[in-house]
Amino acid sequence: MRQRKKPEIRRVTVKDLAKDLGMSVSTISRAFYPDAVIAEPTRRIVLKRAAELGYRPNPFAQSLITKRTQIVGVVVSDLTNPFYPEVMTELVARLQAVGMNVMLAVANEPEKTDEAVELLLSYQPDLLVVLAVPLSSHARDKCEQGGAPCIFFNRLSADGLGFGITCDNIIGGRQAADFLIDTGHRHLLYVSAFPDASTNAERLSGFCKRAQERGLARPIILDAGFFTYEAGYDAGLKMAGLNQTVDGVFCANDIVAIGFIEGIQEGLGLRVPEDLSVVGFDDITMAGWPSHKLTTIPQPLGEMMDATVSLALELAQDPSLATRTRRFAPLPLIERGTTRSRSYATGGAT
Repeated sequence: MRQRKKPEIRRVTVKDLAKDLGMSVSTISRAFYPDAVIAEPTRRIVLKRAAELGYRPNPFAQSLITKRTQIVGVVVSDLTNPFYPEVMTELVARLQAVGMNVMLAVANEPEKTDEAVELLLSYQPDLLVVLAVPLSSHARDKCEQGGAPCIFFNRLSADGLGFGITCDNIIGGRQAADFLIDTGHRHLLYVSAFPDASTNAERLSGFCKRAQERGLARPIILDAGFFTYEAGYDAGLKMAGLNQTVDGVFCANDIVAIGFIEGIQEGLGLRVPEDLSVVGFDDITMAGWPSHKLTTIPQPLGEMMDATVSLALELAQDPSLATRTRRFAPLPLIERGTTRSRSYATGGAT
């Protein structure tokens, strides 16, 4: 049987729409720019007929006129950490809601970050949002020279330059120390992850300094190495080699805390919270699951995302804005099942 040839599908062009309406191409084009000078009745006619014919403006053609692409490049690497997929889902939705087009580049290895940036720059984005990846100063300079400034989300650049939107992790670390001390814990440990990350360094600093301010010894530091479940689990197993008393633990983030708890339970036979309490950071969805019930300190993600979108809109209009960093205080700690209740502090613990 002879197969029917599929009819050729031709995209409706601006010239087709202009011919259909008996208008000039320039008039049609202006109808799609909110700030363009055009009579409102004419704009409505053009937009209505465009919808009927299935015409959509070509964003790349528009960018030749506006010199802006409305593209936001997002660079991410740490997709094994549930925090970032959750953030990306919401952040992308918010950027799209204000008319920005999002392009994602994944750097599976830290040394691939500059390559991911180069790929995004070939599409001439208005700006880049950098999530959980180390970006060389060379790559950042190339972005800025190309008119695409970088916003670091939930992490600051190593040299402290550039735009940054982050939680105040020092306050978060102090909050964790206060909670553990107030609930009777006296022998504290911090499970570190990715030592060079600003998030980890600040949480560690706040936790240790606050413990010492309140009269305790400097907390023990146990390095997990990465913000992953596996790294947390392995850190839990390393507890056996410490030969030091520990009754309160603060982990660099939630997924490390979940891995750590399962490591000490399955590998060492320790009980949480009976033998020691564990606090995480982020409040990922998984933290609230009945199987985990993790006590944690939530990040103010709504505020952080609002600030990111607002800054993205500003930079899309004026890439020469002076760099700045905004820090948002963490939300109050959420007490769940991995820590002893506050009543423990009145039970005569020493």
